[in-house]
Amino acid sequence: MDSPVTVRKARIEDAAEMARVNVRSWQETYRGQMTDGVLDDPELPATRERFWTAILGDERYGANRVAVAERGGEVIGIAMAGPPQDTAAPWRTHLYVLYVVAAAHGTGAGAALLDAVVGPGVSAALWVADPNPRAQSFYRKHGFVPDGTVTVDDGVREIRMVRSPPGE
Repeated sequence: MDSPVTVRKARIEDAAEMARVNVRSWQETYRGQMTDGVLDDPELPATRERFWTAILGDERYGANRVAVAERGGEVIGIAMAGPPQDTAAPWRTHLYVLYVVAAAHGTGAGAALLDAVVGPGVSAALWVADPNPRAQSFYRKHGFVPDGTVTVDDGVREIRMVRSPPGE
């Protein structure tokens, strides 16, 4: 498929497609790190669709920036960033979600999504699975570095990566 990648603000009617990309990306990325019971749960797509419907439709999440990447009319990537949950955090933005289906890796969709929801040079933090060398390399390319903080969430080891704005 040679069509270009386009990125736009997500709309509530995108929730089902966003859930599809979310689940597919989890299955492609976390197989062997998360249990098959979680990844293959027949309720997972509906659960993720409810999540995205809430994010896109509930005013409590109005400060979040949510975007989708499309190629040939199909949603191939999703991203969400917003204020950090820790109000004392030294960064302005937290990247909560960035997934691109494996078939679209290398198309520029990830970088375009990151720029759409965080913006180049903006101070930000994120959690990334460890090991996940492809994702960690992607974030390093965009100025993020591990800060030494580690957590385990749903059996998946994650490291925090942060980016300071230029000059800091």
